[in-house]
Amino acid sequence: MPANPAAANISGTAELRHNYVGTEHMLLGLLRDRSSTFLRDHGIDLERAAGGPLFERLARGVRLTPAGAALHRHAVAVLDRLDRAGEELAAIHGGRGGTLRVGAFATANVDLVPGTLKLFASRNPRVELRLTEGLSSRLMDRLHAGALDVAVISDYPAGLPGGAGTVPLIEDRLFVALPAGHRLAAEPEVDLRDLAAETWIEAAPRGQPTLLVTACAAAGFTPRSGLRVAEWSGKFGFVAAGLGVTLVPELAARAVPADLVLKPLKGTAPVRKVYAALPDTPLPAALELVQMLGEWKACTTVSPT
Repeated sequence: MPANPAAANISGTAELRHNYVGTEHMLLGLLRDRSSTFLRDHGIDLERAAGGPLFERLARGVRLTPAGAALHRHAVAVLDRLDRAGEELAAIHGGRGGTLRVGAFATANVDLVPGTLKLFASRNPRVELRLTEGLSSRLMDRLHAGALDVAVISDYPAGLPGGAGTVPLIEDRLFVALPAGHRLAAEPEVDLRDLAAETWIEAAPRGQPTLLVTACAAAGFTPRSGLRVAEWSGKFGFVAAGLGVTLVPELAARAVPADLVLKPLKGTAPVRKVYAALPDTPLPAALELVQMLGEWKACTTVSPT
């Protein structure tokens, strides 16, 4: 068994193409040069390899038998496919074509990722885009397994997953979402201490520190919880009903409905960091996408007072 299977595959492909090129040249050469010398030198070897006669010997030259015509047809088709494969590989390695497999955590898919992919697609119409959504840790597993070309991940709540090259993208600030009739809805910014008596709607993994708990601890209180809701649409529904308040990352600001207000927090607002993760040998298209992700700006931040 070859020590390097990948190298063996490349070598085998090159050998296959060489053999088909040789077959094609022999067939065409025999049809063009019908001398007995050419037929003796090449035709017999080709027929022996094919397992039967490929040429019908005529008084003045040769013509293909049905088997010879079939071999000629397949040789032409294989050469065409190999040529197209070479063109496709060149496009992929040049960032001009192929498929780009992108992974992103859910909140990044509100604005950051779709906005950036729209721009990327307009500049690279021949690159097919595929998207997978998931937790950052699972996206990293898929990246390591070779199932993704780039992953947009966060260091929250479990820290930054290791094992791959990461590029810092943005610091995602957290705002507080309030119902429109809340007593603090008209304030330009909100002090967390003024929300100490509120019920907080969240669904952070149990047993892990959260930005909410950390920020509230710094403000001198423990947040009151009890309504565990994971999806953003559900959180917004509970806030709109006046059942509590919730922290909303800037990445999700565009999704906040009109009957809620989004306010910045006084002092140092809690933030999470967002990164792009790449394999050891990234595709040029993945590098271009990461550059675009780094240039993204939030389109929506806070509600007007």
